Amino acid sequence: MLGPEDRARLDALFERMRVSNDISMGYPAAKDFDYRDLYRFLQFPVNNIGDPFADATYRVETREFEREVVAFFAELFRAPRDDWWGYVTNGGTEGNLYGLYLAREMLPNGMVYYSEQTHYSVAKNLHFLGMRHITIRSLPSGEIDYEDLRETLKIHRDVPPIIFANIGTTMTEARDDVRRIIHMMDELAIRQRYVHSDAALSGGYAGFLHPRPSYDFEDGADSVAVSGHKFLGAPIPCGVVVARKRNVSRIARAIDYIGSLDTTISGSRNGITPLMLWYRIQELGVAGIRKRIEHSLELAGHLVDRLQRASIDAWRNPNAITVVFPPPSPALRAKWQLATAGSISHAIVLPNVTREQVDALADDLIADVQSKEATWKIFG
Repeated sequence: MLGPEDRARLDALFERMRVSNDISMGYPAAKDFDYRDLYRFLQFPVNNIGDPFADATYRVETREFEREVVAFFAELFRAPRDDWWGYVTNGGTEGNLYGLYLAREMLPNGMVYYSEQTHYSVAKNLHFLGMRHITIRSLPSGEIDYEDLRETLKIHRDVPPIIFANIGTTMTEARDDVRRIIHMMDELAIRQRYVHSDAALSGGYAGFLHPRPSYDFEDGADSVAVSGHKFLGAPIPCGVVVARKRNVSRIARAIDYIGSLDTTISGSRNGITPLMLWYRIQELGVAGIRKRIEHSLELAGHLVDRLQRASIDAWRNPNAITVVFPPPSPALRAKWQLATAGSISHAIVLPNVTREQVDALADDLIADVQSKEATWKIFG
């Protein structure tokens, strides 16, 4: 039994998290969810060990629901009807690791190409897998520099390329054009290739945008990874990876004592997060997801307009919910928990964000700039 001091520590932690949760706009984690209907499942040691599409000896699991979640995203990503497979991961990093793992098994001598705006975890994944790689320049928007990629591919035409495409970079939500990259490789007569799309944030809504970004299987991708806790929302980091089934078959192994196939990164896998994602998809439906992205896009545009009217150099990429602006004061960054890298900061207008919050952030940013200008006049 916990004593009074331990209970007080938990109460203090809860209050700190509650306050921080209410005023965070710098990191991609949607907060408008309610999973109380699922609390009863926390009394079980739920474990989706093994392949979600194969039976297993352990029966305290949610594979049926996991399969439905994967099928939803496979359809969203326009995966080939009879040639897709996937599972619920611990997050985008695991999904990206899985895509690169499949690419390595398909093209063991391949070279990975990714832009300098790629998430920091990718370099770590490549180190784990022992894969050769080349970093490509990025455009000012954060999108990959296609001319630099083309010239680099030409130099290494004897090595099969593995393209790691960003479908929403960390700081500016820039999206690499997969179809354009495929066309480029066709022109260079590069037939052996693999394309993985890291759609951690954007994958939850990219399929509902107009124009639709070029990122999925019909555009030429061989695998796509998305985070579940970012746009849909979950209290536990999670994600989904979808890949061409014929490539997954290369790594599958039968494991007798679990009565299933070993096709995933980890052995034991979370069985609660598939249930949460299933619940969220059923609760929202396609219409609800469309409404969420429309809300976020409208408020992101409103934030850019307000800051630009105040002569703040704010901008966003087309159909992005990430708003970029010059770094404000450290105090303001701490208050709103704004992510900052080099010469830019950003706010992410997720579906839980209200117009009042956007206006409050804009007011703070404008006041911060005015305070700096006043100080410059006095001491400059």
